[in-house]
Amino acid sequence: MGTITINYLGGKIMTLQHDALVPLKRVEIVFDEEGMGELENILKTIGARGYTYIKHAGGYGSRGERSPDTFGLREENVVIILACTVAQTEKLVTMLSPKMEELGGMCLISDCYWVKGAAESY
Repeated sequence: MGTITINYLGGKIMTLQHDALVPLKRVEIVFDEEGMGELENILKTIGARGYTYIKHAGGYGSRGERSPDTFGLREENVVIILACTVAQTEKLVTMLSPKMEELGGMCLISDCYWVKGAAESY
């Protein structure tokens, strides 16, 4: 039974039992809500078994300000968060990149650990 040491903010160190964790990729996607159907199809194609989405996200980016609170002209983003294997992440990026060139948005990928216990949905 090994351990994993993680450095985080402020230089603090956290040590966790290796057998309790699964190394994965955390993917965060900000996308126009109108493209959610296409994005869900991509997630099904790569075999993602679960994800979280947050509707009505606002912000500022390549398409200017996106405000879900603007009366009359609703410009709404959705934030999707999921954990993927490396193979799933590679497929996702290949399929998602052309859509993002067309519709805008952003995708962030980082290393993460899935804590064993909950049903696996990656």
